[in-house]
Amino acid sequence: MKTIWITSLTLAIGLCACGGSSETPKDQAPEKEESSSAGNPLTAPLDYVGAVGKAKKSSEKSLNLANIQNAIKQFQAVEGRYPKALNELVTEGYFPRPPRPPRGMRYVYSPKTGQVGVR
Repeated sequence: MKTIWITSLTLAIGLCACGGSSETPKDQAPEKEESSSAGNPLTAPLDYVGAVGKAKKSSEKSLNLANIQNAIKQFQAVEGRYPKALNELVTEGYFPRPPRPPRGMRYVYSPKTGQVGVR
């Protein structure tokens, strides 16, 4: 009888100590829910395909920008000035055809500074 009483008391104390309040602390804002598919094993293949697509677009953008910046530096070294437009790199033979930006983006070029970017 004594053992059952001690076990029950220990269990009751443990449950009281472990149970927290169900309310959110007032100084802590509730966490925002990320996408509903985050961590869902059923949507993992689609999430993977989406991530691969974003990575491809990002790598194309970086590679194309590096090639264009390299051509601009070569043009500036030979001609002593920056090209007036990116098409001048094609007419002078630095590119066989104008480089195409990733889908939905365009190149922004400043002939004064020779800086190129993607938007």
